[in-house]
Order: sequence, then C-alpha cells, then structure tokens
Amino acid sequence: MDANVLEKIYKERLEERIIAFLAEKHSLSLEKAMDIYYKSRLAEMIHKGEEGIQYLDYKLLAQILYETEPELFV
Repeated sequence: MDANVLEKIYKERLEERIIAFLAEKHSLSLEKAMDIYYKSRLAEMIHKGEEGIQYLDYKLLAQILYETEPELFV
C-alpha cells in the first residue's frame, strides 16, 4: 500500500471513532452523531488534512467539535 491509501484508511477510522465517541458521550444515535460530524467544519478540516488536525486524538477532536460548533448538537 502506498502512503495515500494508508492516509485515507487512517482518516476513515478516525471519523468512525469520533462519531462513535460523540454518540456515546452525548447519548446520541449513531445517525445523529454522523449527521453532526459530517455537517461540521471539523470534518472538512480532517478531510483536507488542514494543519495536521487529523493526527490529534479522536476524543480531543470530539471535544473541539462540541465546543466550537455547539449549534450542531441542538
């Protein structure tokens, strides 16, 4: 596998962990957690690999999402 494939797999698994953690921590369905995540600016930043944000811990990223985009949780 080349580096691009590995990076894509890493990002997909990161997204899965963020979504599952959001659902558990905030008592959301997985569908609602997915909706929140994929509507967020954080998802776009991770997708683009901006500022290396995709290398932060998934729990920290979930907390950042909750604190910076609380309107998505309403």
